[in-house]
Amino acid sequence: MARTGYADLPLHSGRAPRWLFERMTALAREMALAMLTDEGADGLLRRLADPIWFQAFGCVLGFDWHSSGLTTTACAALKEGLRGVPDAGLVIAGGKGRTSRRTPQEIEGACWSSGVDAAPLVLASRLSAKVDSAAVQDGFQVYHHTFVFANDGRWAVIQQGMCEANGMARRYHWLHPPRFDSDPHAAISGTVGASQEVLNLVAAEAERNREVSTALAREEPNVVVHDLRRMRALAMPRRHQVRLSDVDPNRLERILLHAYEAQPNSYTDLLAVPGVGAKALRALSLVAELTYGEPTSVRDPVSYSFAHGGKDGTPFPVDRATYDATIESVERAVAEARLGRNDKVEALRRLARLSAPA
Repeated sequence: MARTGYADLPLHSGRAPRWLFERMTALAREMALAMLTDEGADGLLRRLADPIWFQAFGCVLGFDWHSSGLTTTACAALKEGLRGVPDAGLVIAGGKGRTSRRTPQEIEGACWSSGVDAAPLVLASRLSAKVDSAAVQDGFQVYHHTFVFANDGRWAVIQQGMCEANGMARRYHWLHPPRFDSDPHAAISGTVGASQEVLNLVAAEAERNREVSTALAREEPNVVVHDLRRMRALAMPRRHQVRLSDVDPNRLERILLHAYEAQPNSYTDLLAVPGVGAKALRALSLVAELTYGEPTSVRDPVSYSFAHGGKDGTPFPVDRATYDATIESVERAVAEARLGRNDKVEALRRLARLSAPA
């Protein structure tokens, strides 16, 4: 089952100091290697796709539990940590801002050296970003995209968007879903109502709306543009007025021409058409709903732990000595596990089971 989710975090400025980031990198590497040794790539990918686990992971690394920077810093530490371990069987591409735009090139470079087919991975990276920036219209602008993949083609995505209007960030998680266009987000963690208006074009209940939208994309653009002009001249219900307010039929016609030329067979194909973004998808959805009676969805597809403190001193300053001791202990456990001496790892597991709540 595909597992993805959301986590809403307050936007914070600042970055981890070098002394802390170096420790984060070392600890992230050893924790990842421990999981890869124990469960393989699937175990680590599954955890990265869990927003609650990832939040705890960032806290263990010593970042502020409630800060949006936890996402970008934890991903950067993991990427830097595994960079020097070519035999890990896992590649981390992308990052924040301009680095996120280099994700396709990083995927292709890694696949070239390993012999893995890069095309489906590059497409998965682009489609997951397109869904969260254009198909789920929740007011958050995606600015961070990290794509993690194994040699067998399995992958996970951690990406984050910001909403300057309410000073919040929202994190999206993916785990190689069977479909990109029907509830790819299954696990939910975050603040409900962080965005006042949501248009969810990939909700399961909007399947017929997507089918009609795809059929409309195969029609001459003037079919959709004509209906949009008619809608703008009518007194529409409030939520439709809001959605139509920034859709210019004249400018949209040129974009819809790309979709018409591509002749998409499915909504996923439509998402993959270059240039077809939030406004074009919204226009097709509105015509499908208001002209053909196929409604879309306004359902918003939207807990922590402390181990070493946080960089801002919350809940307490980072304890460097304890942090270094943790890195050394995990390093030793990983080395012993790789040599086949699993007694320490098994002892830790037994202790975890005993201390778990009934």
